[in-house]
Amino acid sequence: MSAMKSSGRLFTIGLVASWYSSNIGVLLLNKYLLSNYGFKYPIFLTMCHMMACSLLSYIAIAWLKMVPMQTIRSRVQFMKISALSLIFCASVVSGNISLKYLPVSFNQAIGATTPFFTAVFAYFMTLKKEAWLTYMTLIPVVTGVIIASGGEPSFHLFGFLMCIGATAARALKSVLQGILLSSEGEKLNSMNLLLYMAPIAVVVLLPATLFMEENVVGITLALAREDIRIIWLLLFNSALAYFVNLTNFLVTKHTSALTLQVLGNAKGAVAVVISILIFRNPVSVTGMLGYTLTVFGVILYSEAKKRTTSK
Repeated sequence: MSAMKSSGRLFTIGLVASWYSSNIGVLLLNKYLLSNYGFKYPIFLTMCHMMACSLLSYIAIAWLKMVPMQTIRSRVQFMKISALSLIFCASVVSGNISLKYLPVSFNQAIGATTPFFTAVFAYFMTLKKEAWLTYMTLIPVVTGVIIASGGEPSFHLFGFLMCIGATAARALKSVLQGILLSSEGEKLNSMNLLLYMAPIAVVVLLPATLFMEENVVGITLALAREDIRIIWLLLFNSALAYFVNLTNFLVTKHTSALTLQVLGNAKGAVAVVISILIFRNPVSVTGMLGYTLTVFGVILYSEAKKRTTSK
């Protein structure tokens, strides 16, 4: 029995390690491609990610049968999934654009404010009020980012606004997902939701890429003739983007939502340290203090929510 228990624990540790490495890996690779390598096409990069998610989701569900295939029941449900896909697109594209201008450390500090936006959207869209203590914990979350912004040596206003947009869109998607797909007949697990959202995202991103990043395919092929690494980097990066979603689903399945939150907070901090070591972007004491305050606020927020839900 204890052997089974320890192998189960090892499996969970392996899952969390895979989730961490794929998550941080995609973030660092995106940063490397978009700013260090000079591949200045964030919309095309997002489209590559979505194409990989479409293909690999289909393989995982239809062939490998990792989860049962769930079908779309109605046109209304399809419209809801399409709306979620558009918001998902907006969050990923904005996040990738922000990486072009901001260091990963600052990007993660802003990303940590997701609970603030989630609470705001939940309040306005569902009129669901949290306990006042929960709202109080959001003060350090926001204050930390304001301090980090003031102390960020590589601050870039457009990049900052894009990152705020990405964070808000991520929060909006999670709130909307809860509202739109809450009825029993419409519930989709995240693997199936990605299977339907990713192709819709490709359809949206294709004209956007052609219009806003013209001749990107030609430029990529020309780059590949000089340096074939770009093709391998794009393929690996896209596969990794799917792996982030897959490991996120598996970690949620094998642990609890709260564990996921705690691990998520720690993941941001790990990403910050690794990115500073790799990219050697300048960091100020003020910036790090601000980021620490934000993470501390997020931990308090998780605790406050846990107390109010367990009552």
